[in-house]
Amino acid sequence: MALSGRQVLRLMLAQVCVHSAMTGTRLAAPLLALKLGYSAAAVGVLLALFALSAVFLALPAGRLADRQGLHLPLALAVSAAMLGAGLAAAWPVFAVLCASALLVGAAANAAQIALQRHIGRLASDAAERKLAFSWIAIAPAAANFAGPLVAGLLIDRAGPQAGDLIGYRWAFGLMAALPLLCWALLRGTPRAPVVPAAAGEDRASVWDLLGHAAMRRLLLVNWLQSMAWDVHMFVLPLLGHERGLSASVIGALQGAFAVAAALVRMALPLLARRLAEWQVIYASTLLAACALLAYPWMPGPLGMGACSMVLGVALGAVQPMVMSLLHEVAPIERQGEAMALRSLTMNASSFTMPMLFGSIGAVIGTGGLFWLVALVLALGARSVPALGGAARPPSA
Repeated sequence: MALSGRQVLRLMLAQVCVHSAMTGTRLAAPLLALKLGYSAAAVGVLLALFALSAVFLALPAGRLADRQGLHLPLALAVSAAMLGAGLAAAWPVFAVLCASALLVGAAANAAQIALQRHIGRLASDAAERKLAFSWIAIAPAAANFAGPLVAGLLIDRAGPQAGDLIGYRWAFGLMAALPLLCWALLRGTPRAPVVPAAAGEDRASVWDLLGHAAMRRLLLVNWLQSMAWDVHMFVLPLLGHERGLSASVIGALQGAFAVAAALVRMALPLLARRLAEWQVIYASTLLAACALLAYPWMPGPLGMGACSMVLGVALGAVQPMVMSLLHEVAPIERQGEAMALRSLTMNASSFTMPMLFGSIGAVIGTGGLFWLVALVLALGARSVPALGGAARPPSA
């Protein structure tokens, strides 16, 4: 079954809706916690909770998608996202924000796994799959722009009074409504073709996937990308708060990152014809390290925005290339599980890294965090060229 342009557009817009609910909530929740007087360490715990439920639910979500397809996982994800953001709108207190982070984070992750598996199954060949993933990868970048920017604009309606939370309620309420658009867009989507399970698949373990060297290298690449992404998302609200920037300016800086990521993904189909996936990943990893090195030296919003855009270009180019390679190395009947394993590692990093960043940042400062992650990226980039020899392991 071939993917039409209309199908790709609907899938992309649907993911934008459900992912924006998460990114907008992820901006509003830590800013509200800071407004309520909580420390940077508490904000780190709150941000980590967006990934915690995804860590435990990624593999079940991937296996559910392999068995049931798109619609059931999507219905569960939409319900969880609406509940999580709705709770934060109704009761904007720290304990409820933590519960909201768990629900909305799990929803965005489950929806992404189901949508990515669906696209991979609908594509008729490797070339169409690479093109489709390049376009669908625009969705998270667009959501990283739309969610924080809209949430930031609504939050600024709260005014100068410390106890006025109306802007935050509006922001959370809108985030609760967005997943409904996702469901409306995809309710009539045709089912993807079913690939019969290989013999012994029910007994297959995730360790079988990890036993393949190419899979381990792909997970390392994902971890490097996720760590750089997480340090930017964690440090930027803190840095902006320290420098007296408004919520809308902080949202715009995150939006600049997202716009750059979206633009580079539009150009990826052209790059993919000239460069191998590992070459794009290698160059992007080094560029991200350079952007992180320069970021702390930028004194104002314009310089910070420039670094955000460079970082967005670097990190935005990685995900479609990883997804393309993942479909080359994973067994066909376990692609949903393989994507879930990728998501698990990224969310495990997103859970642990903010808490680690909060502890380290208290000692070395926000600039030191950027420089430390830049060093790790530069060292980890040495393993990327080995991805050029990736091959599919045997089926279970």
